[in-house]
Amino acid sequence: MFSAEPMMRLQAVVLVQDERSVLMGLGRLGAVHLTRAQSGVETERMIPVDNTAELSRYDRIRARIQELRQSLIIPLLSKNEKMTIMTLDQAEDKLFSFEKKSKELLGHRQRLTHRQKELAGICEQVSGYRGLDIPLDGLDKYSFLHFTTGNLPFQNLDSLMKEVGNNVAILPITQQNGQQSIFSVTTPEGRPALEKALQQAGFQQEILPVVEGSTVDRLSEKGEKEQEQLAVELEQLNSEITRIAGEFALPLAEIEMFADTESRLLDASQKFQRTEAAVLISGWIPAADLPAVERYLKEITGGRYVIQTTPPETSTDEEIPVLLKHPRLLRPFGMLVETYGLPNYREFEPTLFVAISYILMFGMMFGDAGHGLVLAVGGLIALLKGRSQNLKDMGVLLIFGGLSSIIFGVVYGSYFGIEVFKKYAIWHDPLEGDPMQLMYGAIGIGIAMISLGLILNVINRFKRGDVIGGILDKFGLIGLLFYWGTLILLINSSAIMSKGFMVISVILFLIVPIIGWSLKEPIEHVLKHKKGEHDAAGGGMSEALIESCVGAFEAILSYLANTISFVRLAAYAMSHAALLFAAFMLAEEVRHFPYGGSYLSIIIIILGNIIAIALEGVVASVQAVRLEYYEFFGKFFSGSGRPFKPFRLAADDKDSS
Repeated sequence: MFSAEPMMRLQAVVLVQDERSVLMGLGRLGAVHLTRAQSGVETERMIPVDNTAELSRYDRIRARIQELRQSLIIPLLSKNEKMTIMTLDQAEDKLFSFEKKSKELLGHRQRLTHRQKELAGICEQVSGYRGLDIPLDGLDKYSFLHFTTGNLPFQNLDSLMKEVGNNVAILPITQQNGQQSIFSVTTPEGRPALEKALQQAGFQQEILPVVEGSTVDRLSEKGEKEQEQLAVELEQLNSEITRIAGEFALPLAEIEMFADTESRLLDASQKFQRTEAAVLISGWIPAADLPAVERYLKEITGGRYVIQTTPPETSTDEEIPVLLKHPRLLRPFGMLVETYGLPNYREFEPTLFVAISYILMFGMMFGDAGHGLVLAVGGLIALLKGRSQNLKDMGVLLIFGGLSSIIFGVVYGSYFGIEVFKKYAIWHDPLEGDPMQLMYGAIGIGIAMISLGLILNVINRFKRGDVIGGILDKFGLIGLLFYWGTLILLINSSAIMSKGFMVISVILFLIVPIIGWSLKEPIEHVLKHKKGEHDAAGGGMSEALIESCVGAFEAILSYLANTISFVRLAAYAMSHAALLFAAFMLAEEVRHFPYGGSYLSIIIIILGNIIAIALEGVVASVQAVRLEYYEFFGKFFSGSGRPFKPFRLAADDKDSS
């Protein structure tokens, strides 16, 4: 519970002829985090294989499948566990035939759709002139008459009619959206005057399509019939495309599964060093899964393998992957930890402490029994009805947060902020009494969490073999001495002074830690030089001493700031109570309205509680996470762990490598 799953370094030598079968078996088992073999004397003459060219072909296959799915709207089927046997060339040939068939159908549909839009535009263009039987041979071919078609603002029609001369005929046709369509006729001599008048009236000319031997009416009728034929043809074509998409769905899923599986096998084989006859498979495996892997290897290879496993303590050249397994109730809090980062393999796993402290801090800030009941009920619904695991985990968080809020609500005597219940409080409302008591309680929680963080940091340092850091780090043993000593001096200064221990206490609790912090970097500098190591920055003893002094000053400030930061627990508890108090004050004011005051008062109380639940719930959860990350995790948690990603063949598996 307090550490990652124990890992073992795995190295297995198998014959080249068994490599694919072994990888298939490991992929189905999903228990080995494959890594590149470390170079050494044993692997000096072994080289990895380069599968870049084949991997590129598989990537292109997957991209083509995705494009085909999008163009034909092919449903995505769940992949079968059993892969269809085929070769890369066969997969590409089959995919090419699908693409050719779809290209023909989609091209035909595109042409029909384009023609349909073209006809719709023509019919719309001439629709205003139907019934006039205007010829479409080209109006400009008549040398003795000049024709003009178009539209102008409706309010300008009368002025235009008055402006033109007697040798001009203007025929108003249709009116739409404030525009008047007109058809005008004049002689070639009257054309300049007509055009000038039309321009002044805001006329927009429309050029009718030229169709030899046709008229507006005949063109409209022909276009409408062709559109009807196109609609029928498009409907049939879409049905055919839908049918083809259904036929393609399963073969495409099989090709995609083949491509996914083969590319994963090829990518994995690139990690291994090999000779002409043997392959060295290397990786990390949970210690509990080792017997199952050995059985797999023996069964698949018929005993033609050599396996070597070593505990991580003997491996110092690479980072050990981290696998965390939480009980069901702790899994949502594990999500909070993993959002910050994974612990290093040798670090303390803090999920249990995060769960306890998060629930405690949330309840303290969101203390209302009624609001907590709402959260708990909402969480229970999410847990029972939620379809995704994330939603169920969120339900668990809401249930625990709601229960904590109920407990603190009973302590505060807060039940939806109703005044009559406050007399039953175990303690009192956060806004009543001395607010310093609540703040002292919040600081007490902070002291406990910071102290726990310091203890965990010391444990982590010693587990990594960093003895100097465990003792002299600003969050090490002397940090504990400084922090607890300072608290003792602040709380019991008068008793210490009366017994004459003040000078000794100041030296022990303040001077010694500061000197220790100042000496940390110089001591590490000396030890590195004795081992023949050199700092990457190339700094000397003076730089190390300055860095330690700055670190000591920073440590003093950080302890003060981190402790005071927990006062926000009390502040947000009071703001939660203040928001409810304000809602009831406003409700009391409107209750005396002559009309509907009582109903309005109830509505305000309900809205006030809804706002408090939504707003303060978010604020309390965010602030609790902030205190976890910055004030607690900052003392001991690096978050630099590498996640354990077992090799799997399933393409949709989140843990696949």
